Amino acid sequence: MEASLEEMRRKEIVNLKDGAKLGYADDAVIDMESARVLRLVVRGRPRCFGLLGRQSDLVIPWEEIRVVGEDTILVDMADCPRESIPRRLKWLDFWNSF
Repeated sequence: MEASLEEMRRKEIVNLKDGAKLGYADDAVIDMESARVLRLVVRGRPRCFGLLGRQSDLVIPWEEIRVVGEDTILVDMADCPRESIPRRLKWLDFWNSF
């Protein structure tokens, strides 16, 4: 199976351990000598609309990837930091944060 990086960016990454949606692959680290993908990178979510920087990036080693499906990428990460998982901000959460 072949996939371009653009196709990989459209697939949602889901952790098999807890079912958490980790986001979408923003970048890939490639070994130029062997032409292998080493890691996928999910950028950290912005703080205060990006004015205060970003949270740390989530780096997923290729060995942790179990299945690359048509819509999702399933990974098996036991030690995934919770703060780097993007959280969907709901409308009521926004108003209750004040």
